[in-house]
Amino acid sequence: MSELRRCSRCMIPETHETITFDEEGVCNICRQHEFKREVIDWAQRKEEFRALVEQYRGKYSHDCIVPFSGGKDSTFTLYHLMTEYKVKPLVVQFDHGFMRPRTLENNVRTLKKLGVDVLSFRPDWNVVQRLMLESLKRKGDFCWHCHTGIFAYPMQIAVKFNIPFLVWGEPSAEYTSYYGYDEKEEVDERRFNRFVNLGITADDMQGMIPGLTARDLEPFRYPPLKELRRVGVRSVCLGSYIPWDTKKQSELIARELGWEGNEVEGVPPEYSFEKIECFMQGVRDYLKYLKRGYGRTAHLTSLDIRHGRMTREQADALVRQFDGKRPASLELFLEAVGIDEETFMEIAMSHVVSPWKPELADIEYGKPLHDHGQFNRTIPLIEI
Repeated sequence: MSELRRCSRCMIPETHETITFDEEGVCNICRQHEFKREVIDWAQRKEEFRALVEQYRGKYSHDCIVPFSGGKDSTFTLYHLMTEYKVKPLVVQFDHGFMRPRTLENNVRTLKKLGVDVLSFRPDWNVVQRLMLESLKRKGDFCWHCHTGIFAYPMQIAVKFNIPFLVWGEPSAEYTSYYGYDEKEEVDERRFNRFVNLGITADDMQGMIPGLTARDLEPFRYPPLKELRRVGVRSVCLGSYIPWDTKKQSELIARELGWEGNEVEGVPPEYSFEKIECFMQGVRDYLKYLKRGYGRTAHLTSLDIRHGRMTREQADALVRQFDGKRPASLELFLEAVGIDEETFMEIAMSHVVSPWKPELADIEYGKPLHDHGQFNRTIPLIEI
């Protein structure tokens, strides 16, 4: 850890995307949290959002679309919209293929208790496998199908069902500074191309992977601008209008909805609310550590530092203890995409961000999660 320059306040290092440091060594993300805490008039923002809701209420089959995974952010967003604003939403789920059992149980409990219309979609597994492997090779990130599907598919539904208003949860300013709290962040095609799709469009993928057709890639394609304009789509983050705090919000949905957290690879037990949805989350965080020298614990403890719940010294101890372990789920991932660990490591090492240099001999093995054996392992890649 000492080899990388880190923010003088939080645990995020110089290899993080979008990071800059000022003359005091404080990163731009921490400065954005200062702006969030000290400058924004949240009462005014709340009224702006209320006016936005009223603009669309009762004019369409549903007042809004809420993209929904069942994680802490989308669950809180749906709960807040229904209890605070009494909307009639259409819940749109993009199932990436790796949903963990407890998340599925949470989803059933939440959606029944709130009483909502739900549209769920899962893309072709054989297509997903190919997309995962291709994006891993090209970007060192196998989640292209998840990133693009989660953000493109609800927009497609907005166009198909003529529901122009979409409400997402956490704004990117909370943890990356692709956008700042000092600007209006719209969840639009500019944002999609800026960082969601890893710089690879659906058309690009079609050209990269032999045998895939335009129809295969349709779920991952952002709708044409003329169609979005025809419907008058407006897509925003709830966290741009209310002060976002994932820990407090997780406690709220646990209390009000019976939402249950879960253990996650490479994360301290006290963060059992974070990224509980996916069997492969540990692999994704492991790749981040291999490429950039930090994992999810650094991200989570940095949020707690910014919220005044933790000192940098306490965060440093947790990061050293939990970040960088080889996840047991890696074997599940390797089976799913049809490569061995040596190939995986070769790919990961080709994406390392300077000046980070991982010490592979020092990497420890993590323990399997309690539901490790519940992932369906009898689905090899089929060549067609």
